[in-house]
Amino acid sequence: MHKDLILSNYDYYLPKELIANYPANPKENARLLVYERAKNKITHSTFANLDLFLPPCAIFFNDTKVIKARIFGEKKSGAKIELFLHQPHENNEFLVQIKGRVRENDILNFQNNLQAKIIKLLENGMRKVLFYQNDKIINTLTLYNILDTIGHIPLPPYIKREDKKSDEIDYQSVFAKNLGAIAAPTASLHFSKNMLEVLSKKHEIYYLTLHVGAGTFKNVECENLKDHKMHSEFFNIDQNAASVINSKTPILGVGTTTTRTIEYFARTQKMNGECDLFLHPFNKPIRQNYLLTNFHLPKSTLIMLVSAFIGREKCLELYKLCIEKKYRFYSYGDAMLII
Repeated sequence: MHKDLILSNYDYYLPKELIANYPANPKENARLLVYERAKNKITHSTFANLDLFLPPCAIFFNDTKVIKARIFGEKKSGAKIELFLHQPHENNEFLVQIKGRVRENDILNFQNNLQAKIIKLLENGMRKVLFYQNDKIINTLTLYNILDTIGHIPLPPYIKREDKKSDEIDYQSVFAKNLGAIAAPTASLHFSKNMLEVLSKKHEIYYLTLHVGAGTFKNVECENLKDHKMHSEFFNIDQNAASVINSKTPILGVGTTTTRTIEYFARTQKMNGECDLFLHPFNKPIRQNYLLTNFHLPKSTLIMLVSAFIGREKCLELYKLCIEKKYRFYSYGDAMLII
């Protein structure tokens, strides 16, 4: 089996102190590694200087908005419970994770007269539930509005602290619009409104939507990458964005979710649906030219996506260099530009 298909070959050691628990302040102070593939050139800079390195291109962002997906309540017995919303299903059912033992037909009580009824216990540990308010079944939009009042921002599992009020701003891009994500498209978190204005003077900017799911944190468990079943996430692309993807205009994708959506459309021409594209060195991008991304977990599908652009060995080499130079990693961390 080729080395690039072996899961353990995407491992690296990251000191815990390099996991960013808070974002840079201001955003532009985040560090930026720039890798120019044609010259095999590495530059260390700051995010404030991003525009200095960008070639002519259209810039694509993911405008999904993170919902307050964590809520705390109790069972009829009074036992405390935590529910983590994943995604809506048909017939107003929702897929959720629940901390605490539950059985089918159990009723969970939350603030604002919100209740969840357990419909089904799935073998993978997930649960299907119906939500009620004042004894009426509620739909997705109504639930999201309630969660905005009583819920908590779902920080990634490697951020070992409780969410704070500041995370409601920090863990959301400034252009977030379409509710549905339970994790942020983190490369987008670096952008301020001022930086977007600066970039728009030289570059056309486009938006698409992919609702990032918990699968983005899911471990790859197959030693052969070709055996991995990629999670799927809802996406939508408008006609303007689709036209650019179908043109020859060079494209910068901001983040792995944007990249997967662009590449899925380039392969299928589907403008909405479920994206389950797994990019890695044996399934390289066919349309997107440049990538802006954060630094990702070992053995994750995200580091494999970066490797699809620059090769596994170069990716790990750059990660090692950034660890030596004490870059900050993961969702609130620093960024890498591949051109």
